[in-house]
Amino acid sequence: MIEKRDFTKVNRLVVKIGSSSLIYPTGRPKLTEIEHLVRQLADLHNQGREVMLVTSGAIGMGVNKLGYLRHPKTIPEKQAAAAVGQGALLNLYAKFFAEYGVTVGQVLLTREDFADRKRFLNISNTMGTLLHMGVIPIINENDTVAVEEIKFGDNDNLAALVAGLADAELLILLSDVEGLYTADPRRSAKACFVSEVKEITPEVEQLAGGVGTAFGSGGMATKLQAAQIAMHSGIITVLALASEKNVIRKIMDGEKLGTVFWPTGRLENKKRWIAYNTPLQGKILVDAGAAEAISKKGKSLLPSGVLGVEGDFEIGNTVSVIDPAGKEIARGIVNFTAREVELIKGAQTQKISQILGHKDYEEIIHRNNLVIKK
Repeated sequence: MIEKRDFTKVNRLVVKIGSSSLIYPTGRPKLTEIEHLVRQLADLHNQGREVMLVTSGAIGMGVNKLGYLRHPKTIPEKQAAAAVGQGALLNLYAKFFAEYGVTVGQVLLTREDFADRKRFLNISNTMGTLLHMGVIPIINENDTVAVEEIKFGDNDNLAALVAGLADAELLILLSDVEGLYTADPRRSAKACFVSEVKEITPEVEQLAGGVGTAFGSGGMATKLQAAQIAMHSGIITVLALASEKNVIRKIMDGEKLGTVFWPTGRLENKKRWIAYNTPLQGKILVDAGAAEAISKKGKSLLPSGVLGVEGDFEIGNTVSVIDPAGKEIARGIVNFTAREVELIKGAQTQKISQILGHKDYEEIIHRNNLVIKK
């Protein structure tokens, strides 16, 4: 585990850049900034490192080409802008990277791609093959098909999920801010810079503001969410200013630039998928004894500790486990339907067969399929 800002030995990294760093308010691309980014990534590639780029900007590019006088607000309008802008954005990247002899490949993803275990593994295999072949994957949310139910909502979380999927060592979030502050530095002269974060506490979460610019959907809140995903995946995250000259090289060389978020542990691959990639389909309310057994003793969830059920989930769905105080203490994959859990709640395991007429499992959620919330 790296314990200081020396990333010279990092081999695989994900770099994310936001729309405001790529697109002018006019909707036209910031060519100098894009060329600057590409040159740095190409240099890392030439060093033998494996680099993945998560980029925003497709909708912004499409807005300009379609001649919109305002940023699109409806999903169909955003999808149309993305359909036009995605090709233009990739073409721009491909042209710049080609000048340095680097081949790129486009990967468009939706939340559903991560929620389905088979598709998740297919993406992982594809990404690994591209990197093995010396290709830099250029990744974006598939805005042309994504709707509200399956949108990531921002590319910060997408970048963190990609980093976890690819077992990256470092995630660099490039934005229009230098890092995390105690307040918005554009509004408060008393804002103090935070150089490192070892744990995202409720106090740290309160430092986040609202969404960013017109062409972006993220803000500091989404960056903290992304950092938390990465931290629990054993990945170091650095949030830094995209327009800083040679920002990526400086970060890799260990310069004290931006805010670094240090890992708090590393969930195994399957539990990482459960925690961050699968949509929640319901809730199971448990008593104090079950809550303690799960969160402090690493036990499975048995019917005897269940108080109630919310939602209409099926076998194999992911649900949230809620303690008597209403706090989520874990999430996991269920072995029973919501109706079955409702019938066997509070019962001893030997009574399951008598109540349901069958007993395929003793545990409602086995500990191997439970992820404890920290």
